[in-house]
Amino acid sequence: MDVDAADAAAALPRRARRRGRTTLLIAAALALGALAGTATGYAIQYHREPTALPPLAQQKLALPKALAADDATTLKTINANRWHKTDDDLVKLLVETPSGAKGDGSGYDTLDSHATGFERSEPMFRELVDSGFRRIATTTWEQGDIGVDVQLIQFKDYAGAEKYREGQSGYVSEEKFAGNDGSVIQGIPAELGHLWVFSKTDEKPGYYPVREARAVARRGDIVMLVFYFDKRGRGIEESDVAEVAKRQWERL
Repeated sequence: MDVDAADAAAALPRRARRRGRTTLLIAAALALGALAGTATGYAIQYHREPTALPPLAQQKLALPKALAADDATTLKTINANRWHKTDDDLVKLLVETPSGAKGDGSGYDTLDSHATGFERSEPMFRELVDSGFRRIATTTWEQGDIGVDVQLIQFKDYAGAEKYREGQSGYVSEEKFAGNDGSVIQGIPAELGHLWVFSKTDEKPGYYPVREARAVARRGDIVMLVFYFDKRGRGIEESDVAEVAKRQWERL
């Protein structure tokens, strides 16, 4: 072959070399080896005696004996291990009427009745429904010229209760209502509770002047509202309102 022919042959593209049989055999052997090792490991583990678990710290757990349902069976007895006191009668959690005060009664209120206490009752009704309103319990009493109304509004979850607490706390500072930023309640986290003593007396022709204070707080899925009135329009001690709010908070 002359020099020109050799250069022409070198310029042609070369075909890639085929992977030999030896390479394929080695790869197959490695795969079979890994599979055989795994199978052998499972076989050895299968024939070994099981390792005993460490003994329990309490060998015999005290569990109530299962009983057949009867006329006395309730949702509370069925869910005894998961029952929370706020699932019981909500009226029982209302703060007690102080000694010497005249109680006007405690019990449950309806959703529509509660909503009518707001200036915009229809939007409030829808908001309560959307927030997962569950039930409301109220108690009222009078002691001299002081009138107190305590409400416990329970929701299906914390989110609904917190939404309602934020809504009720959001407008009280306005000039139309308290006209001030209020105060924290000792013993109640600031992010969960607040109280306001209204700066002005509500005076209307033909009525006694009224001074108001209010406390709003949330504990779990329950929002507590405390309405405190002096029906002679005199000043209200912040500590008196805080005392009622703390007592109700502790009941929850």
